[in-house]
Amino acid sequence: MSAIVIFGVLLVLMLTGMPISISLGLTVLTFLFTMTQVPLESVALKLFSGIEKFEIMAIPFFILAGNFLTHGGVAKRMLNFATSMVGHWYGGLALSGVVACALFAAVSGSSPATVVAIGSILIPGMVKAGFPLRFGAGVIATSGALGILIPPSIVMVMYSIATNTSVGALFMAGVIPGLIMAAMLGGTTWYRAKKNNYPRQPKASWGERFRTFRASVWGLMLIIVVMGGIYSGIFTPTEAAAMSAVYSFVVAVFIYKDMGMKDVPKVLLNSANMSAMLLYIITNAVMFSFILANENIPQLLTDWLLDKGLGHIAFLFAVNILLLMAGNFMEPSSIMLIFAPIVFPVAMKLGIDPVHLGVMMVVNMEVGMCHPPVGLNLYVASGLTKMGITELTVAVWPWLLTMLVFLVGVTYWPTMSLWLPKVLGMM
Repeated sequence: MSAIVIFGVLLVLMLTGMPISISLGLTVLTFLFTMTQVPLESVALKLFSGIEKFEIMAIPFFILAGNFLTHGGVAKRMLNFATSMVGHWYGGLALSGVVACALFAAVSGSSPATVVAIGSILIPGMVKAGFPLRFGAGVIATSGALGILIPPSIVMVMYSIATNTSVGALFMAGVIPGLIMAAMLGGTTWYRAKKNNYPRQPKASWGERFRTFRASVWGLMLIIVVMGGIYSGIFTPTEAAAMSAVYSFVVAVFIYKDMGMKDVPKVLLNSANMSAMLLYIITNAVMFSFILANENIPQLLTDWLLDKGLGHIAFLFAVNILLLMAGNFMEPSSIMLIFAPIVFPVAMKLGIDPVHLGVMMVVNMEVGMCHPPVGLNLYVASGLTKMGITELTVAVWPWLLTMLVFLVGVTYWPTMSLWLPKVLGMM
């Protein structure tokens, strides 16, 4: 009964158009004052203890690093390098967009940031080269979703906060699935470009490729700084986030010089605004999880599902359906913080690895970012292209279908996610 009331109130508040964070907070307060005897002192204690985790500090640092890179010319140099490597294939500019999104994802940790950084440069160039606007928008809106799968990933940090899973293991687990998904999106792009005979770029010389690589190497080095530092044990994922912010600042302001010191306060303010929004969601989600745990709802749900004889195959299928449905109404951070504490205990009882579950949930978030009505990537792409959401939905469907096929693979082939962190001794 408590579960029905809690989720019923939350759903009603969200349907009114209220922001997720405020809906969570009001749900908790309504339940606290009307249906439970939990002392408010313990609520206040949980509120502060829930958000003092060291891992949470990684979020504002990764956001800051992504903003420096987005405004600092790194994306343009990565795109030039990608174009020199694959531009001569069918749909070369579009393929270079997929490659550039994968590269930028490895330094930004955010899908919308990846769509903005690559799409704002590439989409006008593709239209000028003779590609349909719909094709360019479809490629970038879906490839930008790689931003939360290829590490570092802000959404993976959210999962770690909700379940106490190792951030380092999650980051490494996202590498191979991210590369496979990028290859599948690239394959879809190449097939559709060849089928419709879209333009190809002249083949770049090895000298040109080396020149563009050398120009982009300072941005690409951030991948080594973050991932190499975490794996070698030089610093933790949170410290890696701080290093990436400092490194991105130095590259954008002093090496590439695409950003002046006068632009830094604006980037800091934008990053602070975005960080505050996410931390406010986390705060309310921590309280929501506390109420669920206090009412023993996750444990009761676990016992009920196990009594029904639900195996891990059926459970993973049900989780995918639940998350895909949630993606219709909520953004990734909220979904992760609300649903991870609920499905996690069941997964543990069924023997499902927490790292595998985390990667699977992140892929679900990727799909959710690319379909209406709340697909963040669609709204970002709409702002870049001035296309309507309905038209964009039609534009992304070939790549969205590819992502759903990939979701099935990552769900039922855990080795894809777990092989690398096991080889590196992180599990």
